[in-house]
Amino acid sequence: MLIYMDGKLVPDEEAKVSVFDHGLLYGDGIFEGIRVYEGNVFRLRAHIERLYESAKTIGLEIPMSLEEVEAATVETVEANGMANAYIRLVVTRGRGDLGIDPTSCPTPTLFIICSTIQLYPEEFYETGIPLITASTRRIPMECLDPRIKSLNYLNNILAKIEAKKAGVPEAVMLNLSGRVAECTADNIFIWRNGKLKTPRLTEGALPGVTRWATLELAHESGLRVKETVLGLHDLYNAEECFLTGTGAEIVPVVTIDGRQIGDGKPGPTTLDLLARFRKLRVSDGYKVNLDPAAAR
Repeated sequence: MLIYMDGKLVPDEEAKVSVFDHGLLYGDGIFEGIRVYEGNVFRLRAHIERLYESAKTIGLEIPMSLEEVEAATVETVEANGMANAYIRLVVTRGRGDLGIDPTSCPTPTLFIICSTIQLYPEEFYETGIPLITASTRRIPMECLDPRIKSLNYLNNILAKIEAKKAGVPEAVMLNLSGRVAECTADNIFIWRNGKLKTPRLTEGALPGVTRWATLELAHESGLRVKETVLGLHDLYNAEECFLTGTGAEIVPVVTIDGRQIGDGKPGPTTLDLLARFRKLRVSDGYKVNLDPAAAR
């Protein structure tokens, strides 16, 4: 495996980050997770633009132009010959002193990994998954804007630990007002009374690229869509529920906190959007040039 590391491709065993890097020491950095489907880097530009938005908000100057980062991402995929892959693009504040002062870090660190991921087994897309509600609350926007895709994921990890201990793959996270924000790594949608609903970004949700693609597909399908305020009451009484994310794609939810959603099976609206997304994912993005003999 070849890793793009600060301007060059190196074998994975040579890709190293300093122990003084503030991304490691303090979670001071940003990242993007991007999927490659049949040689198509799904919505690459949208991901890179979100990376730069996160960087601007935290005052991090990426040492490459947007177009250069985009080209480096494509180069990494092509160098690894992977037609289907998961890309992790990371920018940290860089090496600095043993203190939180970001001005001690003169040069950011940028690396790109091209590997594989399977967040959920294929059977979950046919049977659906159960959720719980985590007691860990989402960090409020007043403290850390959730639209920043930062390296500091401890809030989500604590909620994920709750889910794993409960024997379920994901957990709903509420904000400090008790309203639904998102899940630990996914956005959440419900279908009820002829409307598709998802929490507003201001409730504590990340502006997911797959979330946005799902909203577009819903509009194209003629569905009534609303970004709104949701409580657990809304989730429990939904006719359908599903999650969206780069790793998850669109995965149906069949129970939440032991309450059955709808008839306990993935619903028709969810399955239709999933089918539409799986067509979109191979056509909407950047087509990479792969050596047919090396592609895997």
